Amino acid sequence: MYKCLFLIGFVFGLVLAAKAQNPDTVAVKSKTDSLNRKRDSVTSKPFKPKITKEKAYHPDTLHDPHKAVMRSLMIPGWGQFYNRRWWKLPLIYGGLGTLGYIVVINQRWYSSLLKEAKLRERGITVGRDIQYAAVSDADILSATDYYRRNRDLGILGFLGGWGIQMVDAYIDAKFIRSYTMDNNLSFKVSPGVIGQPVYALNSSTTFIPAIKITFTLK
Repeated sequence: MYKCLFLIGFVFGLVLAAKAQNPDTVAVKSKTDSLNRKRDSVTSKPFKPKITKEKAYHPDTLHDPHKAVMRSLMIPGWGQFYNRRWWKLPLIYGGLGTLGYIVVINQRWYSSLLKEAKLRERGITVGRDIQYAAVSDADILSATDYYRRNRDLGILGFLGGWGIQMVDAYIDAKFIRSYTMDNNLSFKVSPGVIGQPVYALNSSTTFIPAIKITFTLK
């Protein structure tokens, strides 16, 4: 009886020992996966985004700012045309045309009222304009000054617009000649300090922390 129980126990122990010797499939699988990952990382090529080279613009050393400003002095918009800024021509002629129209209209009314005022001042009735028959002398003189002032302002505006388009042509030509128009721009950010303003000199701190940004055109 004891021999049978011992034999059964011995066989049962052997079965348990054999089961304990089975390989750990999870550990083997993870080890195999890690090896595959290493192999993939070595053989596969890293992803590189496609880099498109943007168009670069370089200075035009043959572009002369003096030519641009002299052409704008002779004919409005000629300097912008020389700088290849054709879209500015409608703005220039639109503004100068409006100012010229203001000058012409006010000059027309001023001449008519001035003639009427002189005839009334001399007491002459022949040659007076019928449309001013019901208007008093004081109103005639006031209207004459009004249209004269508007005419003078229109002339000044016209001359100012002419001068502005000359300056614009010169600046455009200067940039075309001296600087590149590409986006090759770099900047640097660094810490710094600034002094206290006059009204805050009695504060506890002498300097204020700040951030300095430097832009560089290459």
